[in-house]
Amino acid sequence: MAKITGKYEVLYIIDATLGEEETAALVNKFKAMVEAEGTLLNIDEWGKRRLAYLINDMAEGYYVLMNIETKPEFPAELERVMKITDGILRCLTTAVEE
Repeated sequence: MAKITGKYEVLYIIDATLGEEETAALVNKFKAMVEAEGTLLNIDEWGKRRLAYLINDMAEGYYVLMNIETKPEFPAELERVMKITDGILRCLTTAVEE
């Protein structure tokens, strides 16, 4: 039988040079996307952290971790939107074993 929903971890890094309002707007945008398609189990804003290597000549990023439960096709759409959104440096989605 096919899975109806799955649990996922979504980690994304926002450009640290953005202001607080712009950063909050991006976090709220992705939070709203998840809530429209599934369940947001937890959101953990790690804040500004040093990157392991330079990304677009930047040494710092604002990290956000979301735990979500949604349909299996939604994480691909979420990553697609993140990759074309200005201000997002990197994103990674992983399935969580139950």
